[in-house]
Amino acid sequence: MASVLKLENVSVVRDGNTILDSVDWTVEPEERWVVLGPNGAGKTTLLQIAAAALHPTSGEAAVLGESLGHSDLAELRPRLGFASSALARRIPRTESVLDVVMTAAYAVTGRWNEEYEEIDERRAHRVLSEWNLDHIADRAFGSLSDGEQKRVQIARAVMTDPEILLLDEPAASLDLGGREELLQLLGGYASDPRSPAIVMVTHHVEEIPLGFGNALLLTDGAVAAAGALGDVITAERLSSTFGLDIELSEQGGRYSARARQATAE
Repeated sequence: MASVLKLENVSVVRDGNTILDSVDWTVEPEERWVVLGPNGAGKTTLLQIAAAALHPTSGEAAVLGESLGHSDLAELRPRLGFASSALARRIPRTESVLDVVMTAAYAVTGRWNEEYEEIDERRAHRVLSEWNLDHIADRAFGSLSDGEQKRVQIARAVMTDPEILLLDEPAASLDLGGREELLQLLGGYASDPRSPAIVMVTHHVEEIPLGFGNALLLTDGAVAAAGALGDVITAERLSSTFGLDIELSEQGGRYSARARQATAE
């Protein structure tokens, strides 16, 4: 089966500033990747290319076998699932949770004059149930907690059975309970062999769910390391990537990191 994402020598330059620098990266259909790096490392720009929302300045980027710049993106984008805070800001606060999810079938963020079939509504209800949201289907999106809104965004992203799911900091701003509930659900979804390829951007190793097997570290727009999770998420690599002496621990497949405390002589 063809790769769902293939970047070859991809660079992005804006106003003379290099945002991504000669990135080579391949994502296979069965893989679940986490992307980490400092602020300004180029993580969101990388995800925008994966979402076919941005063309590279140079290099070749192929998403689901379609080369960016040489394909009909209108046909490509419905095959992608994408959840981000930027997308969430475009959702009307008065929109019902059910409609937020269901409108993904038409790639719109607010219900207007579209006509939905019964199968669309059944599918939306099933997805809401899978993400523990069925009890708030009639609530207004703007009335939800941060954790509920994050899960609604992901439910919307998987509504159309995408071939790749792209998540931009899905656990950002959540409290401990909201974060852990989301990570449990994401871990279950990632562990299901029927789920699509997944790429998730995060700032924190604590937010890596179970079921993810690969990691990419970005520094100054360049790939510092990429590969199997256990080979990439190490104290040495994280220390180099974030410019700080890091202590790393792992328990039951979950990670925790902190700055190493100086010892008194």
